[in-house]
Amino acid sequence: MSAPLPLRNSSKCGRLLIVDDQEGIRTQLHWGLAERFDVTLAATSQEATEAIRSQSFDAVTLDLGLPPDPDGASEGLRVLEKCLAHDPAVKVVVLTGNDDHQNALRAVQLGAFDYYLKPVNLSELRVILERACNLSRLDREAFGEGITVAPPAGTEEILGDAPAMHRIFETIKRVARTDVTVLISGESGTGKELVARSIHTKSPRRHRPFVAINCGAIPENLVESELFGHEKGSFTGAHAQRKGRLEMADGGTVFLDEVAELPAPVQVKLLRVLHERVGGREMIPLDVRILAATNRDIQRETAQGRFREDLYYRLVVVTIQIPPLRDRLTDLPLLATYFLERFSAEYKVRARAFSAEALVAMQAYSWPGNVRELENRIKRALIMAEGRRITPADLDLPANPEQAPVVSLKAARNETERQLLVEVLQRFGGNISLAAKAIKISRPAFHELLAKHAIRAQEYKGKPKTP
Repeated sequence: MSAPLPLRNSSKCGRLLIVDDQEGIRTQLHWGLAERFDVTLAATSQEATEAIRSQSFDAVTLDLGLPPDPDGASEGLRVLEKCLAHDPAVKVVVLTGNDDHQNALRAVQLGAFDYYLKPVNLSELRVILERACNLSRLDREAFGEGITVAPPAGTEEILGDAPAMHRIFETIKRVARTDVTVLISGESGTGKELVARSIHTKSPRRHRPFVAINCGAIPENLVESELFGHEKGSFTGAHAQRKGRLEMADGGTVFLDEVAELPAPVQVKLLRVLHERVGGREMIPLDVRILAATNRDIQRETAQGRFREDLYYRLVVVTIQIPPLRDRLTDLPLLATYFLERFSAEYKVRARAFSAEALVAMQAYSWPGNVRELENRIKRALIMAEGRRITPADLDLPANPEQAPVVSLKAARNETERQLLVEVLQRFGGNISLAAKAIKISRPAFHELLAKHAIRAQEYKGKPKTP
């Protein structure tokens, strides 16, 4: 929650934070703007961060020329991201010189309200800030004070407060520091690529390429060439030498989405640490980290011979299971508010709010398409809605929860079965023999159920918690 709002002088336009490392400019801006705004000053990124966390502002003027951090990254852009992460309704106006036009455009892409080229004309800047404060108040009327739709630091747009999501955030933090391979599993639309990108951006490789490859979207006869490249003349149509996606990611991270779709010959080649261009003899050492994802039961695919066992064990050093949206409906208001804010700004649509009926309808719906479906329905609603509040009809959801689709009996049984397996593994510290005996089935049958639900008993190893 944001800090309580301070009382505002009714003659002032709003609360303004001025961030600039030059004392002369801070003094000039304070002198020229204090009559119209409640002004707070910050000379460093640390002071700005502390002010953002302890107070609420309608607008911020941010000097993009703050001294860069030790990694060489723009400190001004980092302060911008922190401002918007803490309070999406705040409007940030970046101040920049003529020689930093590229960073100014980057700031706008990251969510800055506007940018202004120095030297400052106080009259012009005052008009921009007054408009920014007015728009900030309109946003707060639509979304309410204190709504924070930002993810934990370093996890980009992964949102959630459910216990399962907190475990994912903690796992991301731990694995990002290393180069271990990670297998991310979950239904389509749960955000597997977001998790992969979060791991990359928190890792030492964050300044190197992140290359995402959808293994299921590349024709089978082109997969090997796409991944590993090819030499001129190595096959019909190879008119020039071409780098593969893995080589393009050298020094960075490769994300293999839908990895279970890879043909068997390509699975073999992926196992090699040294990769060879198709049709060539040159051995090219690659320094890449592999992250993979699948919406299939990859344990079952491996057991049935459709996925190589040696590659499977190479990929599952660490696994991250993303829950479907229906299993974390407590996060739905947070997600819905975030998408509403994001697309309102993106499409320059007047900010709207959800009606009470829309909130009930969203909670009652089963979301087979998960977070991606929620995102698309809200995007559609913003474009199609005619009133100030979004209704169930705008979301293309039934207004009466009783008319909402009912979860199938098979899905309900599977969920109950999975919960029982997790519960019994937790109780017996991952001991499969004791767990199988407790629910009165054989060890082989228990192993089959684990494979069916993509559960790893090793994750529950520890002191048995028998009553």
